[in-house]
Amino acid sequence: MVKVLVIEDEAAIQELIRFNLNKEGYAVLAAEEGIRGLELARRDKPDLILLDLMLPGLDGYEVCKALRADKATARIPIIILSARNEVIDRVLGLELGADDYMIKPFSPKELLARIKARLREQNRNISSDTPQKPIHVSDLEVWPDNYIATLAGKPLNLTIKEFELLHTFVTHPNRVFSREHLLQKVWDYDATGDTRTVDVHVSNLRQKLQEMGRSIETIRGVGYRFAAGAGK
Repeated sequence: MVKVLVIEDEAAIQELIRFNLNKEGYAVLAAEEGIRGLELARRDKPDLILLDLMLPGLDGYEVCKALRADKATARIPIIILSARNEVIDRVLGLELGADDYMIKPFSPKELLARIKARLREQNRNISSDTPQKPIHVSDLEVWPDNYIATLAGKPLNLTIKEFELLHTFVTHPNRVFSREHLLQKVWDYDATGDTRTVDVHVSNLRQKLQEMGRSIETIRGVGYRFAAGAGK
């Protein structure tokens, strides 16, 4: 049975999520505090984590950072649920490694759709049994099977979404992708007018790629493309 860990201190919201997830057949683990949430994540290895930001003790930002820093939990999909709707809050959550960000109050149906999208994506990654060769672009090496990328022989500390963006770009050099297309391809859900998630992840990816980050070009009014050779 799929396990979802809910780290949320508001009892009513926690119960709403539990009710809807139970109806879909998910097993739900719950924690009201950040430290307890970390303990459950490390002990039970859930398939997905729903994380509030405003938690007593250790807040959601610190929890997200700790989860991504621990090899045992680094690959677990994280969806942040927060009443904080400022751009800086979204940016920080995504920079720390969250896979998605939903604003409270949220639609239970939309939450379920995003959870299913993340789980489908995770299952595809795990079930892929066809060995793939690494992709080479100058000093960049991308290993699709293992979600590993190196630059000049040194590992790049990419989140899942950053890696999938990079993989999309390097396997389609010089192709222009709209933000909406990237949102559908990488995050597996349709754009609803807010594609800032894509911009944040592209910005982070560029920084981690250093000079090669210049290869990811912004196509004004459209989106992005990976210009082969531009970062050499």
